[in-house]
Amino acid sequence: MKVLKMNRVARTWVVSLCMLAAGYAGAQNFPNKTLRIIVPAGPGSAVDVVARDLTPGLSEALGQQVIVENRPGGNSSIGAREVSRAAADGHTLLHGNVNNALNDLLSPQPCCKLNDALVPVTRMTSSPLVLVAHPSVPANNLKELIALAKSQPDQLTFASGGSGSITQLLGELVKLTASVRMREVPYKAIGAEMPDLLAGHVMVAYLAPSVVAQHIKAGKLKGLGVAGPRRVQIIPDVPTLAEAGLAGVEAAGWNGLFVPAGTPAPVILRLQQETAKVMASAAWKNQSATMGFELGGESPQEFGQFVRQEIQKWQRVIQDARIRVE
Repeated sequence: MKVLKMNRVARTWVVSLCMLAAGYAGAQNFPNKTLRIIVPAGPGSAVDVVARDLTPGLSEALGQQVIVENRPGGNSSIGAREVSRAAADGHTLLHGNVNNALNDLLSPQPCCKLNDALVPVTRMTSSPLVLVAHPSVPANNLKELIALAKSQPDQLTFASGGSGSITQLLGELVKLTASVRMREVPYKAIGAEMPDLLAGHVMVAYLAPSVVAQHIKAGKLKGLGVAGPRRVQIIPDVPTLAEAGLAGVEAAGWNGLFVPAGTPAPVILRLQQETAKVMASAAWKNQSATMGFELGGESPQEFGQFVRQEIQKWQRVIQDARIRVE
């Protein structure tokens, strides 16, 4: 019996070593064909533009063509599902975003879970959201806005990108932290509220710096706070929410690369390293400064930890605000 047991252990080790050797062999041959980056949003969207900006440099670094394919729909879940079913060889990547993390909380699909069915490569960009108000709102800073909301419960309106969107969750986090009641006005997508916001039909919104910077400078919107750890270079006069008196309230639109679970670690590491090198260029740094976003490039482990923290953070908000997806 002892001999049989040792034989089983030996066979297990042999199988494990063969799988490890196969993984490294595959990594040595990587890449050997065109790479696809699946963007779970339409052409021209923010995540689409970032992915297309990456492809020339990544193609040159890897010696293979890198193309972008758009798979919009399902709050980013359709693209995630396609990548999760692809071969785990590094040739198909998901340019995932914060929506994918929120899907794991509000409408979880085992096939698409981040850090599980889809494993991290590296973060690409991250942009803190900015709390803005229409000029007609009688509040010139965050404290005045909170006081106004307390004096008029449910009278102030804030725009969101719909149920489960990052802008809805930030709006709820602001309400919970400031102990105020504001009425949500949902739109079909983040950014769709801009015409109504500029016209004064909705009073408050949470949008990316690149979207609101010119409107703030032109006096068409009031910038009341940046939901991030530091101010944004393109709107330097807008304080962080913590500086304005609301500590602990941060939210960002972020995106990054993921691959199917089972992709060899050396392949993932090479994808991360080459992506980080592309983003370290002067062109990428200049673009981040002019558009108000921060660059990623961190290790797969660090990005995975960031995703876990995001999921834990927004899970608490969803529970406290009793948010449900219809």
